[in-house]
Amino acid sequence: MKIYDISMEIHENMTVYKNKEGKRPKRTITVDSGDVRESRISMDMHTGAHIDAPLHMIRGGDTVENIDLNKVITKCKVFDFTNISDKITSEDLSSKDIQKGDFIIFKTRNSFREDFDFEFVYLDKSGAQFLKEKGVIGVGIDALGIERNQPEHETHKILLGAGIVILEGVRLKDVEEGEYFLYAAPLKIRGAEASPTRAVLIKEE
Repeated sequence: MKIYDISMEIHENMTVYKNKEGKRPKRTITVDSGDVRESRISMDMHTGAHIDAPLHMIRGGDTVENIDLNKVITKCKVFDFTNISDKITSEDLSSKDIQKGDFIIFKTRNSFREDFDFEFVYLDKSGAQFLKEKGVIGVGIDALGIERNQPEHETHKILLGAGIVILEGVRLKDVEEGEYFLYAAPLKIRGAEASPTRAVLIKEE
């Protein structure tokens, strides 16, 4: 069995969405006495690898503590789209083996950039609609957003409105296309629209 840690390391100088300073995590030491150390962290819910719940883009939508863990602790398929330079469309997805109940993760050129790329590869609304019609349970991508500059946030709304979990901010440079077991449980934060996760892929050898 091989475990791939596909999470970003959380620290004050990490890559954050659009390099916004307000999104950078801050950690402070609250106790440092003798052998005892305690600290506190302040961070955006969308920092690093994280799960989006419907409330993120749908007013009155469900929140992260109610996500069915069967959707984020599950078999998954990683698809290699490193040849794509802009966006993943329904046409791109049509050649892949996608079945009802699948959790799909996209490996793109994003995984090979350590800085924030304002032209990152994303899933467009046709791709989101295709996955909705296929009946997938989750979609992951190696970008801090699953869409880029879509004014109505169509990709998010199509997926979240269909109860499809979104996993963003994973790193897949060392992961090959194939089938894995995903563990990406969010923190059980009442009322939150998203949560960081320590996401890993497990490959049986």
